[in-house]
Amino acid sequence: MSSSLTARERVRAELTREIADVARRQLAVDGAGGLSLRAVAREMGMASSAVYRYFPSRDDLLTTLIIDGYNALGEAVENADAAVPHDDHAGRWMAVCHAVRDWALAHPHEYALLYGSPVPGYKAPQDTVPAAVRDTVVYGRIVSDAHRAGALNPPDAHHPPVPASFADDAARVRAIMPGVPDDVIVRGLIAWTGLFGWVSFEMFGQFAHTILDPAAAFDHAMRCQARTVGLSA
Repeated sequence: MSSSLTARERVRAELTREIADVARRQLAVDGAGGLSLRAVAREMGMASSAVYRYFPSRDDLLTTLIIDGYNALGEAVENADAAVPHDDHAGRWMAVCHAVRDWALAHPHEYALLYGSPVPGYKAPQDTVPAAVRDTVVYGRIVSDAHRAGALNPPDAHHPPVPASFADDAARVRAIMPGVPDDVIVRGLIAWTGLFGWVSFEMFGQFAHTILDPAAAFDHAMRCQARTVGLSA
């Protein structure tokens, strides 16, 4: 009985993965808003009722695709960070930035699902949060490691003082940047959001016919963002 149950669980896991793979292909054709359990079932040669046993609704399937996407991006970022010596903070930052762009270029439709326009009628559940912050945790660790090592040298340009109202926000961000003062947290957020802003502009065509060597421009931009944080990249 135990052996039979294990076999059924294995078949269920394989079918669940196959449904998700077909749904990812559908993203490339119809986008997240056009994702349809019936269309997935049709491509797989299954009855719609059979697919609903694995994913009760389109939103359940979307949630799985989102979690898978965040986990894949998070793993790419973690691997990039781990491949650089721990005390090379600037090198870690650059490796992480390139990992984000490389993953986005290799998985454009999944990147669009995570960072593109919201899907009408869909609200991501809390289940997506642990996967969504995997890459952010890595970045926060780089900044806090550099701060702890005294390796941050803020740019010479005078920065406006951090508003007092940001103190509570900084306390929340400090959960992933332990020991980092508010002004460094602000600069860190500027750099991190700048990374995704740049990648999104490239992915969604805003740089078309303007930036002709996107790889070189990206690398330079991320070195500038590193300097914003105080890293010499």
